[in-house]
Amino acid sequence: MAGVWVYAELADGGPATTALELLTKARDLGEEVSAVALGAGATEAAGPLGEHGAARVFAGDDAVFDDHLAGPRVEALHRLVQEHSPSLILFATSYDSRDVAGRLQARTASTLMSNAADVPSIDRARTAIFGGSKLVDVRLAGPEPRLVLVRPKSFEPQPSGGTAEVVPVPADVPDEAKAARVVERHEEEASGPKLEDAPVVIAGGRGLQEAGNFELLQELAGAIGNAAVGATRAVVDAGWVPYNMQVGQTGVTVKPDLYIAIGISGATQHLVGMRESKRIVAINKDPDAPIFRVADLGVVGDALKILPAVAEKIRAG
Repeated sequence: MAGVWVYAELADGGPATTALELLTKARDLGEEVSAVALGAGATEAAGPLGEHGAARVFAGDDAVFDDHLAGPRVEALHRLVQEHSPSLILFATSYDSRDVAGRLQARTASTLMSNAADVPSIDRARTAIFGGSKLVDVRLAGPEPRLVLVRPKSFEPQPSGGTAEVVPVPADVPDEAKAARVVERHEEEASGPKLEDAPVVIAGGRGLQEAGNFELLQELAGAIGNAAVGATRAVVDAGWVPYNMQVGQTGVTVKPDLYIAIGISGATQHLVGMRESKRIVAINKDPDAPIFRVADLGVVGDALKILPAVAEKIRAG
């Protein structure tokens, strides 16, 4: 049975937004669409997964899929692939999905493509190069199923009003697949919207000079309201802010209504994660900074002086 599958990650008791994005794309490829959901809440997730295009949901609710790292999920997914022979499997470009996709590829010897921005057909994927300034199509060859990791925010999730047949996935996982156990989960406390969902993102780079100056971004975000603060990889690597604030090729992809880049030069790896923002405002001392090439509005000046004045003006109404 050929077709297009979506590996549907679960989050907060339901399918992750990335799963709904991928299903919206998958149903446009002219093939039967199925989803694979493994972990607590998988069966309940069949409702929204079906609404977004899945005709069938392979659901495994057993705790073994949550209590261990990728091993049990790869085992179950590989068995499903052997039984049903899909042509293409779409994954989100996240840590968990990359782990599962890489391990599955080792078993199937399939083509595995990462960082795709679009999937025009079941045998082609599209990716952005040179900071997103060029798009290239990549032909997917080799044995099926072809595996493609797609960047979040590449598609807008759109329900189609369908329903899905639920196919239970047994949890008969061998002991060797359960060698690594999850012993603790920690979730960063955060106020305001998630970075990837915020309508306004204020991001800082090395131009802020020191970690303490990120407080100016937090103050501006508070003045604006419903805004999130992000950062470049250089800032994260320097230990100024935690990794979950990183925007870019190896961080979060954002697509807000407004992106404010402060002290960010505009390296290719950063642009990949934010250039699809509807409006981009850049503040930088260097008038030749590459970020100005993608900005709708550029301000040349000292951000440490500009930010407090802007926040005060906003609070004053």
